[in-house]
Amino acid sequence: MRSSLAPGIWFLRAFSRDSKYRAFILLITFLIYTCYHMSRKPISVVKSRLHHNCSEVIQPLNSTHSLNDTTWCNWAPFDKSNYKELLGAVDNAFLVAYAIGMFISGIFGERLPLRYYLTAGMLLSGLFTSLFGLGYFWNIHVLWYFVLVQIFNGLVQTTGWPAVVSCVGNWFGKGKRGLIMGIWNSHTSVGNILGSLLAGVWVDQQWGLSFVVPGVITAIMGIITFFFLIEYPEDVDCSPPQHHGNPEESQDHAEDPANGPSCNKENSLESAATCSKDSSAQPTAISFFGALRIPGVVEFSLCLLFAKLVSYTFLYWLPLYISNVVHFTAKEAGDLSTLFDVGGIIGGILAGLISDYINGRATTCCVMLILAAPMMFLYNHVGQRGIGISIVMLLICGALVNGPYALITTAVSADLGTHKSLKGNAKALSTVTAIIDGTGSIGAALGPLLAGLISPTGWNNVFYMLIAADILACLLLCRLVYKEILAWKSSLSKDRGSNMALTHA
Repeated sequence: MRSSLAPGIWFLRAFSRDSKYRAFILLITFLIYTCYHMSRKPISVVKSRLHHNCSEVIQPLNSTHSLNDTTWCNWAPFDKSNYKELLGAVDNAFLVAYAIGMFISGIFGERLPLRYYLTAGMLLSGLFTSLFGLGYFWNIHVLWYFVLVQIFNGLVQTTGWPAVVSCVGNWFGKGKRGLIMGIWNSHTSVGNILGSLLAGVWVDQQWGLSFVVPGVITAIMGIITFFFLIEYPEDVDCSPPQHHGNPEESQDHAEDPANGPSCNKENSLESAATCSKDSSAQPTAISFFGALRIPGVVEFSLCLLFAKLVSYTFLYWLPLYISNVVHFTAKEAGDLSTLFDVGGIIGGILAGLISDYINGRATTCCVMLILAAPMMFLYNHVGQRGIGISIVMLLICGALVNGPYALITTAVSADLGTHKSLKGNAKALSTVTAIIDGTGSIGAALGPLLAGLISPTGWNNVFYMLIAADILACLLLCRLVYKEILAWKSSLSKDRGSNMALTHA
Protein backbone atom coordinates (compact mmCIF):
# COMPACT_ATOMS: atom_id res chain seq x y z
CA MET A 1 0.00 0.00 0.00
CA ARG A 2 1.27 3.49 -0.89
CA SER A 3 0.22 4.86 2.51
CA SER A 4 2.41 2.36 4.40
CA LEU A 5 5.64 4.05 3.20
CA ALA A 6 7.00 7.46 4.08
CA PRO A 7 6.48 10.15 1.43
CA GLY A 8 10.25 10.51 1.11
CA ILE A 9 10.63 6.84 0.13
CA TRP A 10 7.94 7.19 -2.51
CA PHE A 11 9.66 10.34 -3.80
CA LEU A 12 13.01 8.56 -4.13
CA ARG A 13 11.44 5.58 -5.86
CA ALA A 14 9.46 7.77 -8.25
CA PHE A 15 12.50 9.90 -8.97
CA SER A 16 14.64 6.84 -9.66
CA ARG A 17 12.01 5.30 -11.91
CA ASP A 18 11.40 8.53 -13.84
CA SER A 19 15.13 9.07 -14.27
CA LYS A 20 15.57 5.58 -15.69
CA TYR A 21 12.78 6.08 -18.19
CA ARG A 22 14.09 9.50 -19.21
CA ALA A 23 17.58 8.08 -19.67
CA PHE A 24 16.08 5.32 -21.81
CA ILE A 25 14.19 7.84 -23.96
CA LEU A 26 17.37 9.84 -24.50
CA LEU A 27 19.20 6.65 -25.48
CA ILE A 28 16.60 5.27 -27.87
CA THR A 29 15.98 8.60 -29.63
CA PHE A 30 19.76 9.04 -29.86
CA LEU A 31 20.05 5.62 -31.54
CA ILE A 32 17.09 6.32 -33.81
CA TYR A 33 18.54 9.48 -35.30
CA THR A 34 22.02 7.96 -35.37
CA CYS A 35 20.60 5.33 -37.73
CA TYR A 36 18.96 8.00 -39.89
CA HIS A 37 22.29 9.76 -40.40
CA MET A 38 24.20 6.51 -40.72
CA SER A 39 22.08 5.58 -43.74
CA ARG A 40 22.82 8.96 -45.42
CA LYS A 41 26.59 8.76 -45.21
CA PRO A 42 27.61 5.82 -47.49
CA ILE A 43 27.14 7.77 -50.74
CA SER A 44 29.96 10.16 -49.79
CA VAL A 45 32.36 7.24 -49.23
CA VAL A 46 31.31 5.28 -52.32
CA LYS A 47 31.68 8.29 -54.65
CA SER A 48 35.42 7.79 -54.95
CA ARG A 49 34.78 4.14 -55.89
CA LEU A 50 32.19 4.91 -58.56
CA HIS A 51 34.80 6.93 -60.45
CA HIS A 52 38.56 6.70 -59.93
CA ASN A 53 41.76 6.25 -61.93
CA CYS A 54 41.69 2.66 -63.19
CA SER A 55 45.32 2.75 -64.34
CA GLU A 56 46.21 1.92 -60.75
CA VAL A 57 43.97 -1.16 -60.77
CA ILE A 58 45.13 -4.51 -62.15
CA GLN A 59 42.84 -5.71 -64.94
CA PRO A 60 41.42 -9.26 -64.78
CA LEU A 61 43.04 -11.84 -67.06
CA ASN A 62 39.91 -12.11 -69.22
CA SER A 63 39.52 -8.30 -69.56
CA THR A 64 38.94 -6.92 -73.06
CA HIS A 65 39.73 -3.33 -72.11
CA SER A 66 42.70 -1.45 -73.53
CA LEU A 67 45.70 -0.96 -71.26
CA ASN A 68 45.35 2.79 -71.84
CA ASP A 69 41.70 2.77 -70.71
CA THR A 70 41.61 4.62 -67.36
CA THR A 71 37.84 4.27 -66.87
CA TRP A 72 37.27 0.52 -67.34
CA CYS A 73 36.76 -0.13 -63.61
CA ASN A 74 34.30 2.74 -63.04
CA TRP A 75 30.58 2.27 -62.58
CA ALA A 76 28.49 3.57 -65.44
CA PRO A 77 26.94 6.12 -65.79
CA PHE A 78 29.59 7.72 -63.53
CA ASP A 79 32.46 6.69 -65.80
CA LYS A 80 32.29 9.83 -67.95
CA SER A 81 34.23 13.07 -67.56
CA ASN A 82 31.13 14.78 -66.12
CA TYR A 83 30.95 12.32 -63.23
CA LYS A 84 31.12 15.09 -60.59
CA GLU A 85 28.01 16.75 -62.01
CA LEU A 86 26.20 13.38 -62.08
CA LEU A 87 27.19 12.60 -58.49
CA GLY A 88 26.04 16.10 -57.53
CA ALA A 89 22.68 15.37 -59.16
CA VAL A 90 22.34 12.18 -57.09
CA ASP A 91 23.09 14.13 -53.91
CA ASN A 92 20.71 16.89 -54.87
CA ALA A 93 17.88 14.46 -55.58
CA PHE A 94 18.01 13.38 -51.94
CA LEU A 95 18.56 16.83 -50.45
CA VAL A 96 15.90 18.70 -52.45
CA ALA A 97 13.35 16.01 -51.60
CA TYR A 98 14.44 16.25 -47.96
CA ALA A 99 14.10 20.05 -47.94
CA ILE A 100 10.60 19.92 -49.45
CA GLY A 101 9.51 17.07 -47.21
CA MET A 102 10.72 18.81 -44.06
CA PHE A 103 8.16 21.61 -44.47
CA ILE A 104 5.29 19.10 -44.48
CA SER A 105 6.67 16.31 -42.30
CA GLY A 106 5.71 18.06 -39.07
CA ILE A 107 2.06 18.20 -40.19
CA PHE A 108 1.87 14.40 -40.40
CA GLY A 109 3.94 13.96 -37.27
CA GLU A 110 1.48 16.02 -35.21
CA ARG A 111 -1.46 13.89 -36.35
CA LEU A 112 0.05 10.39 -36.18
CA PRO A 113 1.39 8.43 -33.19
CA LEU A 114 5.12 9.05 -33.02
CA ARG A 115 5.88 5.36 -32.55
CA TYR A 116 4.11 4.40 -35.77
CA TYR A 117 5.47 7.42 -37.62
CA LEU A 118 9.10 6.70 -36.71
CA THR A 119 8.73 2.96 -37.32
CA ALA A 120 7.36 3.50 -40.83
CA GLY A 121 10.00 6.12 -41.57
CA MET A 122 12.89 3.90 -40.48
CA LEU A 123 11.62 0.84 -42.33
CA LEU A 124 11.24 2.84 -45.53
CA SER A 125 14.61 4.56 -45.04
CA GLY A 126 16.23 1.17 -44.64
CA LEU A 127 14.46 -0.07 -47.77
CA PHE A 128 15.50 2.80 -50.04
CA THR A 129 19.06 2.86 -48.69
CA SER A 130 19.34 -0.85 -49.47
CA LEU A 131 17.81 -0.36 -52.93
CA PHE A 132 20.64 2.01 -53.83
CA GLY A 133 23.17 -0.66 -52.93
CA LEU A 134 21.22 -3.38 -54.70
CA GLY A 135 21.87 -1.48 -57.91
CA TYR A 136 25.37 -2.97 -57.69
CA PHE A 137 24.15 -6.55 -57.44
CA TRP A 138 21.43 -6.03 -60.06
CA ASN A 139 24.04 -4.44 -62.38
CA ILE A 140 22.02 -1.25 -62.91
CA HIS A 141 23.79 1.48 -64.91
CA VAL A 142 21.06 4.06 -65.54
CA LEU A 143 21.10 7.41 -63.73
CA TRP A 144 17.34 7.65 -63.23
CA TYR A 145 17.31 4.60 -60.95
CA PHE A 146 19.78 6.11 -58.47
CA VAL A 147 18.10 9.53 -58.65
CA LEU A 148 14.63 8.07 -58.05
CA VAL A 149 15.80 6.00 -55.08
CA GLN A 150 17.43 9.11 -53.58
CA ILE A 151 14.24 11.16 -54.01
CA PHE A 152 12.13 8.63 -52.13
CA ASN A 153 14.82 8.21 -49.49
CA GLY A 154 14.98 11.97 -48.97
CA LEU A 155 11.23 12.15 -48.43
CA VAL A 156 11.03 9.32 -45.88
CA GLN A 157 14.12 10.60 -44.03
CA THR A 158 12.14 13.70 -43.02
CA THR A 159 10.16 11.56 -40.57
CA GLY A 160 13.13 11.45 -38.21
CA TRP A 161 13.95 14.89 -36.88
CA PRO A 162 10.47 16.28 -36.02
CA ALA A 163 9.47 13.02 -34.35
CA VAL A 164 12.53 12.51 -32.14
CA VAL A 165 12.52 16.17 -31.06
CA SER A 166 8.82 15.91 -30.20
CA CYS A 167 9.39 12.72 -28.22
CA VAL A 168 12.26 14.24 -26.23
CA GLY A 169 10.11 17.31 -25.63
CA ASN A 170 7.37 15.12 -24.14
CA TRP A 171 9.77 13.82 -21.50
CA PHE A 172 12.14 16.67 -20.63
CA GLY A 173 11.48 20.04 -19.09
CA LYS A 174 13.63 23.12 -18.96
CA GLY A 175 17.22 22.88 -17.76
CA LYS A 176 20.68 23.37 -19.19
CA ARG A 177 19.14 23.19 -22.63
CA GLY A 178 22.25 24.15 -24.59
CA LEU A 179 24.48 21.56 -22.90
CA ILE A 180 21.91 18.75 -22.80
CA MET A 181 20.84 19.20 -26.40
CA GLY A 182 24.44 19.68 -27.48
CA ILE A 183 25.33 16.26 -26.09
CA TRP A 184 22.15 14.62 -27.42
CA ASN A 185 22.57 16.23 -30.83
CA SER A 186 25.91 14.43 -31.26
CA HIS A 187 23.82 11.60 -32.76
CA THR A 188 24.27 13.42 -36.08
CA SER A 189 28.05 13.10 -36.00
CA VAL A 190 28.00 9.62 -34.47
CA GLY A 191 25.73 8.46 -37.30
CA ASN A 192 28.05 10.00 -39.89
CA ILE A 193 31.05 8.25 -38.31
CA LEU A 194 29.33 4.86 -38.20
CA GLY A 195 28.08 5.29 -41.78
CA SER A 196 31.61 6.09 -42.99
CA LEU A 197 33.21 3.18 -41.16
CA LEU A 198 30.59 0.65 -42.28
CA ALA A 199 30.74 1.85 -45.88
CA GLY A 200 34.52 1.69 -45.81
CA VAL A 201 34.50 -2.02 -45.00
CA TRP A 202 33.04 -2.99 -48.40
CA VAL A 203 33.70 0.04 -50.62
CA ASP A 204 36.77 -1.45 -52.35
CA GLN A 205 35.13 -4.85 -52.97
CA GLN A 206 31.34 -4.97 -53.23
CA TRP A 207 30.29 -1.35 -52.72
CA GLY A 208 26.62 -2.32 -52.76
CA LEU A 209 27.02 -3.72 -49.23
CA SER A 210 28.09 -0.25 -48.10
CA PHE A 211 24.40 0.68 -48.51
CA VAL A 212 22.66 -2.62 -47.79
CA VAL A 213 24.19 -3.16 -44.35
CA PRO A 214 23.33 0.34 -42.97
CA GLY A 215 19.88 -0.03 -44.54
CA VAL A 216 19.25 -3.32 -42.76
CA ILE A 217 20.48 -1.89 -39.45
CA THR A 218 18.15 1.10 -39.85
CA ALA A 219 15.19 -1.18 -40.55
CA ILE A 220 16.00 -3.31 -37.49
CA MET A 221 16.13 -0.15 -35.37
CA GLY A 222 12.70 0.71 -36.75
CA ILE A 223 11.33 -2.58 -35.42
CA ILE A 224 12.95 -1.92 -32.03
CA THR A 225 11.33 1.53 -32.05
CA PHE A 226 7.89 0.00 -32.62
CA PHE A 227 8.19 -2.25 -29.56
CA PHE A 228 10.05 -0.01 -27.12
CA LEU A 229 9.49 3.70 -27.83
CA ILE A 230 7.33 5.42 -25.19
CA GLU A 231 5.79 8.65 -26.40
CA TYR A 232 4.56 10.19 -23.14
CA PRO A 233 5.57 9.82 -19.46
CA GLU A 234 1.92 9.29 -18.57
CA ASP A 235 1.88 6.11 -20.66
CA VAL A 236 4.05 4.38 -18.03
CA ASP A 237 2.77 6.34 -15.00
CA CYS A 238 5.78 8.64 -14.86
CA SER A 239 5.54 12.25 -13.79
CA PRO A 240 5.40 14.77 -16.67
CA PRO A 241 8.25 17.28 -17.01
CA GLN A 242 8.17 20.39 -14.87
CA HIS A 243 8.39 23.66 -16.76
CA HIS A 244 9.94 26.30 -14.54
CA GLY A 245 10.27 29.90 -15.73
CA ASN A 246 11.73 33.04 -14.27
CA PRO A 247 9.54 35.47 -12.29
CA GLU A 248 8.91 37.70 -15.29
CA GLU A 249 7.71 34.77 -17.33
CA SER A 250 5.51 33.57 -14.53
CA GLN A 251 3.90 37.00 -14.31
CA ASP A 252 3.42 37.35 -18.05
CA HIS A 253 2.19 33.82 -18.65
CA ALA A 254 0.29 32.81 -15.55
CA GLU A 255 -2.58 30.40 -15.83
CA ASP A 256 -5.64 31.74 -17.49
CA PRO A 257 -8.76 30.01 -16.05
CA ALA A 258 -10.54 30.48 -19.33
CA ASN A 259 -7.85 29.01 -21.54
CA GLY A 260 -6.16 26.54 -19.23
CA PRO A 261 -2.51 26.51 -18.21
CA SER A 262 -0.11 28.15 -20.58
CA CYS A 263 2.91 26.18 -21.76
CA ASN A 264 6.47 27.25 -21.15
CA LYS A 265 7.46 29.49 -24.02
CA GLU A 266 11.16 29.10 -23.58
CA ASN A 267 11.25 25.54 -24.81
CA SER A 268 9.86 24.77 -28.23
CA LEU A 269 11.04 21.18 -27.96
CA GLU A 270 8.68 20.21 -25.17
CA SER A 271 5.94 22.83 -25.19
CA ALA A 272 4.45 21.63 -28.46
CA ALA A 273 3.99 18.16 -27.06
CA THR A 274 2.76 19.36 -23.66
CA CYS A 275 0.18 21.73 -25.09
CA SER A 276 -1.06 19.14 -27.56
CA LYS A 277 -1.95 16.85 -24.68
CA ASP A 278 -4.47 19.40 -23.37
CA SER A 279 -7.63 18.62 -25.27
CA SER A 280 -9.55 21.44 -23.65
CA ALA A 281 -7.38 24.23 -25.01
CA GLN A 282 -6.36 24.04 -28.63
CA PRO A 283 -4.29 27.09 -29.64
CA THR A 284 -4.85 28.77 -32.95
CA ALA A 285 -2.14 28.00 -35.48
CA ILE A 286 0.01 31.01 -36.33
CA SER A 287 0.35 31.95 -39.97
CA PHE A 288 3.57 31.46 -41.90
CA PHE A 289 4.14 35.20 -42.20
CA GLY A 290 3.16 35.70 -38.58
CA ALA A 291 5.94 33.32 -37.55
CA LEU A 292 8.41 35.16 -39.77
CA ARG A 293 7.65 38.38 -37.86
CA ILE A 294 8.91 36.88 -34.60
CA PRO A 295 12.30 38.51 -33.90
CA GLY A 296 15.14 36.15 -34.67
CA VAL A 297 13.29 33.65 -36.86
CA VAL A 298 14.42 35.11 -40.18
CA GLU A 299 18.01 35.66 -39.03
CA PHE A 300 18.50 32.19 -37.57
CA SER A 301 16.70 30.53 -40.50
CA LEU A 302 18.95 32.18 -43.09
CA CYS A 303 22.02 31.62 -40.93
CA LEU A 304 21.16 27.91 -40.73
CA LEU A 305 20.75 27.84 -44.51
CA PHE A 306 24.39 28.84 -45.01
CA ALA A 307 25.66 26.86 -42.01
CA LYS A 308 24.08 23.64 -43.31
CA LEU A 309 25.33 24.46 -46.81
CA VAL A 310 28.88 24.26 -45.45
CA SER A 311 28.26 21.27 -43.18
CA TYR A 312 26.53 19.13 -45.81
CA THR A 313 29.14 19.93 -48.44
CA PHE A 314 31.72 18.42 -46.11
CA LEU A 315 29.34 15.55 -45.36
CA TYR A 316 28.95 14.55 -49.02
CA TRP A 317 32.23 15.65 -50.64
CA LEU A 318 35.01 15.42 -48.03
CA PRO A 319 35.97 11.76 -48.72
CA LEU A 320 36.21 12.45 -52.47
CA TYR A 321 38.29 15.58 -51.81
CA ILE A 322 40.70 13.61 -49.62
CA SER A 323 40.88 10.83 -52.22
CA ASN A 324 41.58 13.26 -55.08
CA VAL A 325 44.06 15.52 -53.29
CA VAL A 326 45.97 13.07 -51.09
CA HIS A 327 45.36 10.04 -53.34
CA PHE A 328 44.10 7.85 -50.52
CA THR A 329 42.02 4.75 -51.24
CA ALA A 330 38.25 5.06 -50.84
CA LYS A 331 38.37 3.29 -47.47
CA GLU A 332 41.25 5.41 -46.16
CA ALA A 333 39.55 8.64 -47.28
CA GLY A 334 36.27 7.58 -45.65
CA ASP A 335 37.99 6.68 -42.38
CA LEU A 336 39.94 9.95 -42.27
CA SER A 337 36.80 12.00 -43.00
CA THR A 338 35.19 10.70 -39.78
CA LEU A 339 37.50 13.02 -37.84
CA PHE A 340 35.45 15.95 -39.12
CA ASP A 341 32.40 14.43 -37.40
CA VAL A 342 34.38 13.73 -34.23
CA GLY A 343 35.16 17.44 -34.19
CA GLY A 344 31.45 18.10 -34.76
CA ILE A 345 30.58 16.23 -31.55
CA ILE A 346 33.05 18.35 -29.58
CA GLY A 347 31.85 21.55 -31.25
CA GLY A 348 28.17 20.88 -30.56
CA ILE A 349 28.81 20.24 -26.86
CA LEU A 350 31.10 23.27 -26.52
CA ALA A 351 28.62 25.53 -28.32
CA GLY A 352 25.84 24.49 -25.96
CA LEU A 353 28.01 24.82 -22.86
CA ILE A 354 29.39 28.23 -23.81
CA SER A 355 26.01 29.63 -24.88
CA ASP A 356 24.49 28.49 -21.58
CA TYR A 357 27.30 30.17 -19.64
CA ILE A 358 27.27 33.52 -21.45
CA ASN A 359 23.53 33.44 -22.24
CA GLY A 360 24.25 34.31 -25.85
CA ARG A 361 23.27 31.84 -28.59
CA ALA A 362 23.83 34.25 -31.49
CA THR A 363 27.19 35.43 -30.19
CA THR A 364 28.41 31.86 -29.72
CA CYS A 365 27.38 30.96 -33.26
CA CYS A 366 28.93 34.11 -34.72
CA VAL A 367 32.31 33.65 -33.03
CA MET A 368 32.54 30.02 -34.15
CA LEU A 369 31.60 30.98 -37.71
CA ILE A 370 34.25 33.73 -37.73
CA LEU A 371 36.90 31.25 -36.65
CA ALA A 372 35.71 28.59 -39.12
CA ALA A 373 36.44 30.71 -42.23
CA PRO A 374 40.25 31.00 -41.85
CA MET A 375 40.48 27.40 -40.62
CA MET A 376 38.83 26.10 -43.81
CA PHE A 377 41.26 28.19 -45.87
CA LEU A 378 44.22 26.78 -43.96
CA TYR A 379 42.94 23.21 -44.21
CA ASN A 380 42.70 23.46 -47.99
CA HIS A 381 46.20 24.94 -48.38
CA VAL A 382 48.28 23.26 -45.67
CA GLY A 383 46.06 20.55 -44.22
CA GLN A 384 47.27 17.87 -46.62
CA ARG A 385 51.01 18.30 -45.98
CA GLY A 386 51.06 15.61 -43.31
CA ILE A 387 48.72 13.18 -41.64
CA GLY A 388 49.19 14.85 -38.25
CA ILE A 389 48.30 18.31 -39.56
CA SER A 390 45.32 16.87 -41.44
CA ILE A 391 43.95 15.17 -38.32
CA VAL A 392 44.22 18.28 -36.16
CA MET A 393 42.69 20.59 -38.76
CA LEU A 394 39.83 18.21 -39.52
CA LEU A 395 38.95 18.11 -35.82
CA ILE A 396 39.07 21.90 -35.52
CA CYS A 397 37.11 22.51 -38.74
CA GLY A 398 34.49 19.96 -37.69
CA ALA A 399 34.02 21.65 -34.32
CA LEU A 400 33.76 25.17 -35.74
CA VAL A 401 31.50 24.25 -38.68
CA ASN A 402 29.10 21.88 -36.90
CA GLY A 403 28.95 23.73 -33.57
CA PRO A 404 26.68 26.57 -34.79
CA TYR A 405 24.64 24.14 -36.90
CA ALA A 406 23.98 21.92 -33.86
CA LEU A 407 23.17 24.89 -31.61
CA ILE A 408 20.69 26.48 -34.02
CA THR A 409 18.79 23.24 -34.68
CA THR A 410 18.31 22.58 -30.97
CA ALA A 411 18.83 25.17 -28.22
CA VAL A 412 18.18 28.28 -30.32
CA SER A 413 14.48 27.39 -30.44
CA ALA A 414 14.37 28.21 -26.71
CA ASP A 415 15.43 31.79 -27.44
CA LEU A 416 12.76 32.18 -30.11
CA GLY A 417 10.16 30.81 -27.72
CA THR A 418 10.60 33.72 -25.29
CA HIS A 419 8.85 36.24 -27.49
CA LYS A 420 5.53 37.45 -26.07
CA SER A 421 3.66 36.98 -29.35
CA LEU A 422 3.82 33.19 -28.94
CA LYS A 423 2.03 33.11 -25.57
CA GLY A 424 2.83 29.42 -25.19
CA ASN A 425 1.19 28.61 -28.51
CA ALA A 426 2.39 25.08 -29.36
CA LYS A 427 1.30 25.35 -32.97
CA ALA A 428 3.21 28.59 -33.34
CA LEU A 429 6.33 26.93 -32.00
CA SER A 430 5.92 24.04 -34.40
CA THR A 431 5.60 26.47 -37.29
CA VAL A 432 8.75 28.32 -36.23
CA THR A 433 10.68 25.05 -35.96
CA ALA A 434 9.49 23.96 -39.42
CA ILE A 435 10.59 27.28 -40.94
CA ILE A 436 14.08 27.06 -39.43
CA ASP A 437 14.68 23.40 -40.29
CA GLY A 438 13.12 23.69 -43.73
CA THR A 439 15.20 26.74 -44.62
CA GLY A 440 18.34 25.01 -43.38
CA SER A 441 17.54 21.99 -45.53
CA ILE A 442 17.50 24.23 -48.61
CA GLY A 443 21.11 25.12 -47.82
CA ALA A 444 21.89 21.45 -47.32
CA ALA A 445 20.64 20.83 -50.86
CA LEU A 446 22.47 23.78 -52.40
CA GLY A 447 25.89 23.02 -50.92
CA PRO A 448 26.56 19.60 -52.49
CA LEU A 449 24.97 20.76 -55.76
CA LEU A 450 27.29 23.77 -55.98
CA ALA A 451 30.26 21.60 -55.01
CA GLY A 452 29.45 19.25 -57.89
CA LEU A 453 29.27 22.14 -60.34
CA ILE A 454 32.32 24.02 -59.03
CA SER A 455 34.73 21.15 -58.27
CA PRO A 456 35.63 20.53 -61.96
CA THR A 457 37.17 24.03 -61.94
CA GLY A 458 39.33 23.15 -58.94
CA TRP A 459 38.89 22.34 -55.26
CA ASN A 460 40.18 25.78 -54.28
CA ASN A 461 37.03 27.32 -55.73
CA VAL A 462 34.86 24.94 -53.68
CA PHE A 463 36.54 26.12 -50.47
CA TYR A 464 36.16 29.77 -51.50
CA MET A 465 32.43 29.07 -51.90
CA LEU A 466 32.29 27.49 -48.44
CA ILE A 467 34.16 30.40 -46.85
CA ALA A 468 31.80 32.90 -48.51
CA ALA A 469 28.77 30.97 -47.19
CA ASP A 470 30.31 30.87 -43.72
CA ILE A 471 30.85 34.65 -43.72
CA LEU A 472 27.28 35.26 -44.88
CA ALA A 473 25.96 33.07 -42.06
CA CYS A 474 27.93 35.17 -39.59
CA LEU A 475 26.76 38.50 -41.03
CA LEU A 476 23.11 37.45 -40.76
CA LEU A 477 23.48 37.24 -36.97
CA CYS A 478 24.99 40.71 -36.48
CA ARG A 479 21.73 42.32 -35.32
CA LEU A 480 21.07 39.56 -32.78
CA VAL A 481 24.66 39.71 -31.53
CA TYR A 482 24.27 43.48 -31.03
CA LYS A 483 21.08 42.91 -29.00
CA GLU A 484 22.84 40.35 -26.81
CA ILE A 485 25.72 42.76 -26.19
CA LEU A 486 23.23 45.47 -25.15
CA ALA A 487 21.56 42.98 -22.81
CA TRP A 488 24.92 42.13 -21.21
CA LYS A 489 25.69 45.84 -20.72
CA SER A 490 22.31 46.40 -19.13
CA SER A 491 22.83 43.44 -16.82
CA LEU A 492 26.27 44.68 -15.80
CA SER A 493 24.88 48.16 -15.09
CA LYS A 494 22.17 46.69 -12.84
CA ASP A 495 24.74 44.59 -10.98
CA ARG A 496 26.97 47.62 -10.44
CA GLY A 497 24.00 49.63 -9.23
CA SER A 498 23.04 46.92 -6.78
CA ASN A 499 26.60 46.64 -5.48
CA MET A 500 26.86 50.41 -4.99
CA ALA A 501 23.54 50.47 -3.14
CA LEU A 502 24.73 47.69 -0.82
CA THR A 503 28.02 49.55 -0.23
CA HIS A 504 26.27 52.79 0.77
CA ALA A 505 23.85 50.88 2.96
